[in-house]
Amino acid sequence: MADYDMARESTVSVPSTVDERVSTFLRSVYGWMGIGLGITAVTALAVSSSPSIALTLVRNPFLFWGLAIVQLGIVFALSARVQQMAPSTASMLFVVYSALTGLTFSFLLLAYTGESIASTFVITAGMFGAMAFYGTMTRRSLAGFGHFLIMGVVGLILASLVGMFWHNDGLQFMISIVGVFIFTGLAAYDAQRMKAMALALPAGQTGSFAIVGALSLYLDFINLFLFLLRFLGNRRD
Repeated sequence: MADYDMARESTVSVPSTVDERVSTFLRSVYGWMGIGLGITAVTALAVSSSPSIALTLVRNPFLFWGLAIVQLGIVFALSARVQQMAPSTASMLFVVYSALTGLTFSFLLLAYTGESIASTFVITAGMFGAMAFYGTMTRRSLAGFGHFLIMGVVGLILASLVGMFWHNDGLQFMISIVGVFIFTGLAAYDAQRMKAMALALPAGQTGSFAIVGALSLYLDFINLFLFLLRFLGNRRD
């Protein structure tokens, strides 16, 4: 009888242990994502309070693209070396990336009204939250859908590059619509991927992976916000 009770306790405790591991990992991922968004917002507000700094970024394309290249390098470094990277190094790089994003985003606060930026942020948060919740809770695999969306991101980048040299309102409108759909879908796909990652990682080895997961969701949120802002943002006079 005692053996039966011990076996029963072990079978009951396994699911709770797995659920606890997933919950702990996801709390870390979304916590770091929130920290990143907060750093970006504070940096953007601080820089926009000094318009001369923001205008320097806009008027100096070499500086702007230099910052963009540094950001891209951080993303590749985190993604490629996540297994070897110490959690402290990963968190430092993520903080730097978030601050650089806030630096480049400061001109948005000068170009758009504060009310439209705030309302767009709230709408973005609602859409992202709903899709992330769906991706976490659904039992349907979104892997195939995710691969399709990733190919869509590549197409979106190419179309955006064309749009930089060929200024066409119709093209920009289509890019914005496609961008909203792609990053709305990626919010669900990446949320499900975070849950799968939590189940696959050994217990106690989630530090750097949580930072990389937070970066993925952070990028989904930021890009969704940017594409929605094209529709919902009101420019300053």
